[in-house]
Amino acid sequence: LVQLVESGGTSVEAGGSLRLSCVASASTRRLDYMAWFRQAPGKEREGVAAISGGGLAYYADSVASRFTISQGKGNLRNRYYLQMNSLKAEDTAMYYCAARYGAVSYPLWRASYNYWGQGTQVTVSS
Repeated sequence: LVQLVESGGTSVEAGGSLRLSCVASASTRRLDYMAWFRQAPGKEREGVAAISGGGLAYYADSVASRFTISQGKGNLRNRYYLQMNSLKAEDTAMYYCAARYGAVSYPLWRASYNYWGQGTQVTVSS
């Protein structure tokens, strides 16, 4: 069982930056993939960014030049981050972190993950 807790969501003006954090419960097994998803009211949950245990990063086209996913180092390896720059009103959503063990063909697909956090709200005002 993996427990995920997100933090860092808040209200910010368009053009601003924000960093989300996700803490994964301690485990003897290294997670193979961790991802950030978001869901705006009335919309499907969509994959934003993902990172493999080996450090490969994947991004949705809509955020590729603005968001960066990363993993903590050393004793902070159970922490994952989403740095969001040049925020737009359309980035407003509940942001969730997700994780899985094992290889996956589509790291930004919702169905690829079986562990989820409760979400943190990001609101971007224009």
